[in-house]
Amino acid sequence: MIDIAGAVTTDAIDEETRDQPEPAHRAAGVGPVAAHYGDPMREQRVLATGVGLVDRSHRGVVAVPGEERIGWLHTLTSQHLAALAPWQGTELLVLSPHGHVEQHAMVADDGETTWLDTEPGATGGLLSYLEKMRFFSRVDPRDATADHALLSLVGPEAAGALDTLGVTGLAAPDAVGVPGPKFRSGELPARPSVVYDVQPLPVGGWARRVALGVDLLVPRPAMAQVVAELRGAGVPVAGLWAYEAVRVAARRARAGVDTDHRTIPAEVDLVAPAVHLDKGCYRGQETVARVHNLGRPPRRLVLLHLDGVATDQPPAAGTPVTLDGRTVGFVGTSVHHFELGQVALAVVKRNTPDDARLMVGESAAAIDPT
Repeated sequence: MIDIAGAVTTDAIDEETRDQPEPAHRAAGVGPVAAHYGDPMREQRVLATGVGLVDRSHRGVVAVPGEERIGWLHTLTSQHLAALAPWQGTELLVLSPHGHVEQHAMVADDGETTWLDTEPGATGGLLSYLEKMRFFSRVDPRDATADHALLSLVGPEAAGALDTLGVTGLAAPDAVGVPGPKFRSGELPARPSVVYDVQPLPVGGWARRVALGVDLLVPRPAMAQVVAELRGAGVPVAGLWAYEAVRVAARRARAGVDTDHRTIPAEVDLVAPAVHLDKGCYRGQETVARVHNLGRPPRRLVLLHLDGVATDQPPAAGTPVTLDGRTVGFVGTSVHHFELGQVALAVVKRNTPDDARLMVGESAAAIDPT
């Protein structure tokens, strides 16, 4: 954890939170992260308008070295990785045979190792799947969470803040875009659907430009040095609550929180960043292709505005969303946003009208149609 006076950890607020290190990682010395540093709303404003440093070192990190790593991961996941070059990143999904989201990982390759960072609590499942699929491939996946930590510079000024660490010129994300239904084979370029620029850090590890800012994977012994350099250059810290509020406002789903066991990529807007719609066979591809060509996913991700009259406590993940007493979906991440008020991401039935008068527990809710 970034050890700063006033830090309040996520597990100090909620012992059952999923935003804490996995037991195996905690046993290896990985500590909790800060929910906030005393003023969550100010921290949100910093991330929305400038730049702040967020400790996300509770995320799992899987390292995949080996000369066949790129082609091997290409065959196992939803992303077109065959053309992923050294010092590039992207996103990928591991799907069930029926096309349901099982794993979501951010990707970066440094020429020798492909790094996958994923949700806390998901590392074991991802690593287990990769190990089962090794067969005779020259790859050696391992859990690197105890050795490497993820930090994030978040906000419109994130790329500029990297000058302090000796990294300049990180390009903005390069996305292909999602084609219309029944597009022609060969219409999409044979490359990842989104490419993130990656550059090495002088202390080791790398910086990766992403949609919300810049991710930094650093060796844990160098974490304090990186934090000190950024804070010395005037970059303030912000807690995970602020990060989550910015993510919710950007409508970016989080696997395992904004998804359930039935979620398919098209329902939660994970196709654009993490799925290539014209690559070879991979587990779950048939469902992805069928839903895209029909253009009718059974559910959709929405941003809900909650009235907050009955209670000022955001609803827990999994709380049913109802319409006229009937369940039409469930809430994922809910937050207090510094501008939007009490809002939440939810997955609801596709035919739920945008003007429906919904209920989430005791709170009235309305879909943001924009």
